[in-house]
Amino acid sequence: MYIKILVATHKKYSFPQNNIYVPIQVGKILNREDFGYLGDDTGENISEKNPFFSELTALYWAGENQFLKDMEYCGLVHYRRYFSGTESFGKFKIMGKSDIEKIMTEYDVIVPQKRKYYIETVRDHYAHAHYKKDLDVLEEVLKEYSPEYMDAFNGVMQQRSLYLYNMFVMRTENFDAYCKWLFPILFEVEKRVDISQYDRYQRRIFGFLAERLFNVWLLHEQLKAKEVKVVNLEGENLILKAVNMLKRKYFK
Repeated sequence: MYIKILVATHKKYSFPQNNIYVPIQVGKILNREDFGYLGDDTGENISEKNPFFSELTALYWAGENQFLKDMEYCGLVHYRRYFSGTESFGKFKIMGKSDIEKIMTEYDVIVPQKRKYYIETVRDHYAHAHYKKDLDVLEEVLKEYSPEYMDAFNGVMQQRSLYLYNMFVMRTENFDAYCKWLFPILFEVEKRVDISQYDRYQRRIFGFLAERLFNVWLLHEQLKAKEVKVVNLEGENLILKAVNMLKRKYFK
């Protein structure tokens, strides 16, 4: 199998020393410091949109410039988040080539374990954590651009769990199809929303919306997904996340 996994990063960091993980500096056009990694600012790119599109600028660059065209499988992880596996990376065990090969004999896509919300639906969670009006605009655009996906969209919105982080591993032809579907929708939403008053966190709107759209796309395409635990190299306070979710829901 020919495999490349992009590792989105906005800062200098340590990365696995093997031939499947490729660090890519996202938002590079906005950063005067060159870390010596692959950048998202050459060829056809949206590097300047990184504050709003987050790691998606790496996906857009890879798709538009055919960086992965010779790969059988490709994927995206983050500088501090990897899929769990059997390959040693410092004190952690992350996914390696043999892990991917084994999983892909039975599945179409590798995704993070679902985040469970328990007390609210995906639609409600977005309204409490972000701005409901933006999700409404996304729904309008989806009806216009891909009405055949609306059943999947409504299904995902009613769920109480979600694949997050825009992380995945899949066949490259599926990746290409996903990007060709995703970005026209997001660019149209971008034309219709005003984020000029949003804070730094909420300005990552298109990364947040893409997390929901990824779930919609998977459901509609009926791809068989393998959920894998995410290893966070810097740790993650799940209790704090739960507390913040309750605050947003009841005290926003």
